[in-house]
Parts: sequence; C-alpha cells; structure tokens
Amino acid sequence: MHISAKKIILDCVDLALKVSSPNQTLPRHLPTDNKTAVTVISVGKAASSMAVEFEKYWQGSIKGLAVVPYHYREPLKYFEQIEASHPIPDQMSVRAAGKVFELTNSLNSSDTVFVLLSGGSSSLICYPAGSINFLEKQKINCALIRSGANINEINCVRKQLSAIKGGRLAAHCRPAKVYTFAISDVVGDDPSIIGSGPTIADPTTPNDAIKILDKYDITTPASISHWLKRVHPEKDNLDNKSKNYTIISSGTMMLDKVAQFSKKSNLDIINLGELEGDACDIAWKTATYLANIKPKIPTLLISGGEATVKLKGDGRGGPNSEYLLSLALNLKGNKNIFALAVDTDGIDGSEDNAGAIITPNTLKDAQKIGLDLEAMLKNNDSYSAFLKLNSLILTGPTGTNVNDFRATLILPE
Repeated sequence: MHISAKKIILDCVDLALKVSSPNQTLPRHLPTDNKTAVTVISVGKAASSMAVEFEKYWQGSIKGLAVVPYHYREPLKYFEQIEASHPIPDQMSVRAAGKVFELTNSLNSSDTVFVLLSGGSSSLICYPAGSINFLEKQKINCALIRSGANINEINCVRKQLSAIKGGRLAAHCRPAKVYTFAISDVVGDDPSIIGSGPTIADPTTPNDAIKILDKYDITTPASISHWLKRVHPEKDNLDNKSKNYTIISSGTMMLDKVAQFSKKSNLDIINLGELEGDACDIAWKTATYLANIKPKIPTLLISGGEATVKLKGDGRGGPNSEYLLSLALNLKGNKNIFALAVDTDGIDGSEDNAGAIITPNTLKDAQKIGLDLEAMLKNNDSYSAFLKLNSLILTGPTGTNVNDFRATLILPE
C-alpha cells in the first residue's frame, strides 16, 4: 500500500503541472484572427514556454522578446531571449526592462502588443524609478524576501519603486492596443499583483510601501525614502482597466482539476483552496486538521497558495520543504498519512528541488541515520534533511508557475 499511496500523490503532482502548462491553456485564449503583425513581450518563469506556444499558434509576423530566469531558455525562432536573475534582480534585469521599452517605442493606434506574463516577472524586468539607485533597490528587494513578507507586500514596494511595473508598461505602449495573458502565481489572482502588474495600474500608494518597510523594520536609503514621499502625478494617467487581461492558469484552476481527477479515482477529496502564511504555521494547522479526520476510504487533502519562510538559520531549503519537515514532526509518524509539497515552477526557494515527500517512515528513517530533524528545522535546513532521506522531488524548470501545490493522502485505519 505504501508504493500505491506514494504513486497516487505523485500522480497528482504530474496532473497539477500538466493542467497548468501553457500548451494546455494559452492557445485556446488567443484571438482567432492570428494573421496580423504583433509585438510580443513574454516575461517570467514560463516566458519561454508561453512564447513557444505563441509561435506555434500565430501565423502573422512576430517581433518578440522573452525574459527568462537563467537556464530557463527554450529554442525560439521569433523571440530574442534575455536571461536575468530571480528572485533578486540583477543588472541583466535592468537591461531586459530597457529592451522591453526599446521594443515598444513609437507604437501607434494600429499596433497590437501581447504581454505574456508569469511569476518571476517582478524580478526579471527591473527599471528603477526616478533617480533611485539600482543597488539600493536590489538590497530592499533582498531584505523583503528574507523578512517573511508575503508576495502582495513585496510587490507593493517593488511597484512603488519602478518605472515599468504598476501599469507603466501599458502607459508606455500607448496608443497601441495591449492584451495581457497571465499565469497567476498569487492568491486571489489580482492582476495588479501578478508580476507586479506591468499592464495594470497599482491600487496601492507610496504610503502603503512605507508602512510595509516599517512593518518589517527594513532600513530605507534616503533616495528611496525621498521618492516614496514625493508627489507622483503620473499615477493618475495609468489605466486601471483589465478588460484586455486574461488569466489562463491559476492555483484555483489547478486545484479544481486535481479534485476532479481524485473523484474519478474513487478518492474522497478535501480542497482547502489557496493558503498563505508561514510554512511552519500552515504545517501545524494542517496536522491539527488531519488529526480529526477518520476516513472510511482513502481521502486526498489538497491546497495551493504560497507559504513563506522567515530565515533564522543558515541552512538550505525553501517554503515547501520547510512545510513538509514541520508537518512530519507534527504528525509524529502517523502510519496512515503520506504527503508532499512542491512549487509548481520546479524550484523550491533557491534550491534545485521542486519540493519533497514524507511517509509514515520519515521520522524512523531520520533516526536511523542520526538526523536531528528538530534542529534542522530551526536552522532552515529542510533541503539537507530531505536530501539525506532521499525524499526530494526533482522536476527541473516546469515551464509554468501557479505557486505551491500540497497533497496529503489519508488512509483508513
């Protein structure tokens, strides 16, 4: 039963990735009139895979640019590709943003621009506003990620310090028609947050960004403080309408598909939806919930959303492996529970794994080889724990990104 239980939840991962892939979702949303000349900007962890599908579908001429994380590029005919850094922007991120502006200069009302957007865009195209120094903005970004701030808070600050985010790309493209097709990696699928909303005006304010920086006690350089406190008249000119904005994949859509699969496989299904918060807190709440489930048939508990980690140690790991390590400790070797958690982009944090898997034997196996899992959790060293337990899930870059996917199989006693 152990082998089949692991297979069931691993099959759920395969399905979650498949239904979120651009080759399953993008073509059916694109216009049927596909013979005109267009400009296409594709940015994010799924940028190359979205561009691949666009090239297959579009019959007119394409002037394209794809901005991808390092090592994510795929063969493309009509797109120039630029690799840049994620999750912390680098000088290539600035160069890529400059190239986006260059490609969309001097457009007129007869031009059409497609923006293919996916998670990671906020870091991959970075163009500091005003006289803000890039290195100072980079340090702010790094401090926010280490602080445990959620993606909404991080992107609020990013937008307020940017010349391309928060609708400013769409403003730059005027008077051309701009259509955005997005793979959502944020809870709630708010277009102004996905990729920091380069084609949607930002509803937040500079004062919101100041409050977030104060909340996490982040030291703010004088140039950034000055920028946030000045008047921003250009904000009134940004378009906040989303009539040409289409979300083609999301965490909610993924969970619905997995739930349908589970029912067809004669499993009971509990869909917790998208969850946010500290990885260890989510693990504790999940373990508490599981303690009260007494299933009569195998039951699958699924969730998505985004876990965060506040770094306290110097170990290796990401939110999904930290969640699982905490969950294993909270479950105390429950013999009826198997669980996994992955980041659907294939990279959990900054490591090479998508996530990991735990079984009823995880704690026993750790004890046999002398691992102190409690100490490793305190040191944020979940990757090392699962590496030594041979329990990492390795997918490589997946070509999509709808955030975290967690699956727990509870067997009848």
